Amino acid sequence: MSSGEVEVIAATYQVINQARSDLPFLIRDHNKPKEPLRLKFRYLDLRHNELQANLRLKSQVAKKMRDFLQDKEGFIEITTPTLSINTPGGAQEFVVPSRHPGKFYSLVQSPQTYKQLAVIGGFDRYFQFAVCYRDEGAKPDRQPEFMQLDIEMSDVTIGDVKHLIEDLVIYAWPSHLPTISPPFPSITYSEAVTLYGTDKPDTRFDWKLQDVTHLLKNCGASVLENAVLMSGNSAHSFVIPQGQDYISKKVVSAWEDLAQKEHSQAGLSVFKVDSNLMLKGPNAKKIFPDQQTQLSRTLETQVGDVMVLAAGRTDNVLGLLGKLRLQAANILEKAGIPVRNPCSFNFLWVVDFPLFEHDPDSGKIMAVHHPFTLPREEDVDYLYTDPLKVRSQHYDLVLNGCEVGGGSIRIHDPTMQRYVLHKILGIGETSLGFLNDALESGAPPHGGIALGFDRYIAELCGANSIRDVIAFPKSIEGRCLMSGAPGHITEEEKQLYNIIVECNSTKNES
Repeated sequence: MSSGEVEVIAATYQVINQARSDLPFLIRDHNKPKEPLRLKFRYLDLRHNELQANLRLKSQVAKKMRDFLQDKEGFIEITTPTLSINTPGGAQEFVVPSRHPGKFYSLVQSPQTYKQLAVIGGFDRYFQFAVCYRDEGAKPDRQPEFMQLDIEMSDVTIGDVKHLIEDLVIYAWPSHLPTISPPFPSITYSEAVTLYGTDKPDTRFDWKLQDVTHLLKNCGASVLENAVLMSGNSAHSFVIPQGQDYISKKVVSAWEDLAQKEHSQAGLSVFKVDSNLMLKGPNAKKIFPDQQTQLSRTLETQVGDVMVLAAGRTDNVLGLLGKLRLQAANILEKAGIPVRNPCSFNFLWVVDFPLFEHDPDSGKIMAVHHPFTLPREEDVDYLYTDPLKVRSQHYDLVLNGCEVGGGSIRIHDPTMQRYVLHKILGIGETSLGFLNDALESGAPPHGGIALGFDRYIAELCGANSIRDVIAFPKSIEGRCLMSGAPGHITEEEKQLYNIIVECNSTKNES
């Protein structure tokens, strides 16, 4: 026993099943094999103490959440279909062939429409631990199948949902972690992007972005002056405290490459703060001395700090600086400089997202989250005049810079829902007509949220990847290295499901 209070002396023993002598790796908590080998022999990898602890914690938290929702809040757990019809917008769905020629199922990317239908059907408090599917390609922080906790309620406000989730999180909070307390702080989407360069800010450290546009308009450096002249352009900056010894020329070069490749309309300048608050770096000598001092004082810099400044189109500038803020924190922490407390759990609500945005590829209007989100009451008129100005009643829950939940108050008026789908988004009746029919049967006002359960548990465990909290995950490429999925099917199965496979290259045939 772990207590050491009972000692067992074996008189005899019998080997029930002997393990082979050439196991692919030893089960130990140091010098672990590389991840591909661990995934190929996942049943052995699961014996590691880390995975044992992660999956047991996941089970315990899930049980407590079920207990809270069912026993304390009167929710009912309902299982919704996995095979459904293709829904436009959102993530790419997995397509499943059927025995009906030319007809296909889609694996649901979430139970969104079904949980709304459950509320319309009279279940005013629904929840489900749902397995969801999204064909999003190779992304290190994503899995093609994952679990989320879906919740939907009738006659609720944003405040009601927030309060419920905060109580749920605290009730199921692991006892060995630092105590957290409600209410969780809340900021608007606009504030998050302006201050942190992202809609999921990590608030464990400060380093906020600051608008310095007014200081560059007549600064002496024509490159910077021209970058802020155009409408829609601006300049923003953040400071890395005592970062001079860690932000090398190699790092700056990598940042400039990132700016060029991903944020081409944002020019980047990295300065070191020298004595008398003067700046050192490209373009620094071209900036008037008084303006250098004014920049340093505005940003409250000290000798030894690094000033990271970007100028250009505002959305590009903020997005770039948001990424560099996180990269800089990682660089300092790798050098042993504490930036973020690993024992802190900073929850944050982000609200007032835009309801629509332009698709960067097609230029068409698309929903930022999904097309069932209710506009803010004061913005409803913009639906019919200027949809891009509409703010939504959507809310995200962020933990340490990771989005662990998202939800909204839904559209319950069938006329408004049909207008959003048909007139704004150009979505016909084929895939979502059943939802409009249901809304016309007398739908109550309703709203809800979904918690990304795997991501949430990964944050609680301090795991580097959600693969470390899933028993049998897929690789980054979306493959199961253990079973070989996805795999081939027989000719008979192809005929049964009316499938003809065309391979255009040797690579596709392998």
